[in-house]
Amino acid sequence: MATGGEEKSEDALKEFFTEVKEIEKRDSVLTSDQQISRLTRAGSSYFNLNPFEVLQIDKDSDTSVIKKTYRKLSILVHPDKNPDCVEIAQKAFEAVKKAYETLLDEEQKKACLEVYVEAEGFMKSEIQKKKKKLKKEGKDDKVEEDDPAVYETEFHKRVMTLFADFQQRRKEKAMMEMNERKRQRLKEIEEEDAKKAKAQYDKDWEESRTHRVDSWRDWQTGAKKKKKKEKAPKGPLRPPKLVPEKR
Repeated sequence: MATGGEEKSEDALKEFFTEVKEIEKRDSVLTSDQQISRLTRAGSSYFNLNPFEVLQIDKDSDTSVIKKTYRKLSILVHPDKNPDCVEIAQKAFEAVKKAYETLLDEEQKKACLEVYVEAEGFMKSEIQKKKKKLKKEGKDDKVEEDDPAVYETEFHKRVMTLFADFQQRRKEKAMMEMNERKRQRLKEIEEEDAKKAKAQYDKDWEESRTHRVDSWRDWQTGAKKKKKKEKAPKGPLRPPKLVPEKR
């Protein structure tokens, strides 16, 4: 059961999203100041994760609509067209450009559309749970989300939350891939160093081969000379003469 603080927080969030949607409707009148303000407002880094929201187009828009909208928006927020606020216009332009490039990439666009599908599935499941609970309690199964305006707000919240989660997963994936590439590179460097060390060892061993052979030959020659010097005594060995003891 939600506490009073949680309910207030939830109400504030709903009000915030409602205001955002009203601002977006108002700013659909494409003026430079309004669009730059929309794309750089507080929380823009969160809202701009959704490329459809950035370009203010429907998720089912085709490529021609995406390109047409991009051209119009990019001109409006381009830094060269807004000399009085170049830095902030540059941020807005970058957001528009990123959204455009995202939706032109088939794989990325598909991932974005999957976010909407997941959000729709979540909303459907949550509404069914609420209705089922109300029926079980013997109450009317009418829920807030039956109101189209409330549903749109809740759906928009879910979409943005999922885009934030998607962005986080993408960052984590990129980090994992980077660490894997780093690990592979370190492994390659170690293998290269090992090969170089072995090649150097083999080279040194081969270069010292002549010296080892000469040393062995010198040792062999020295051993033969020593044997020649050590002549065996001629004839059989004779015991020493005994000297008689004088008394």
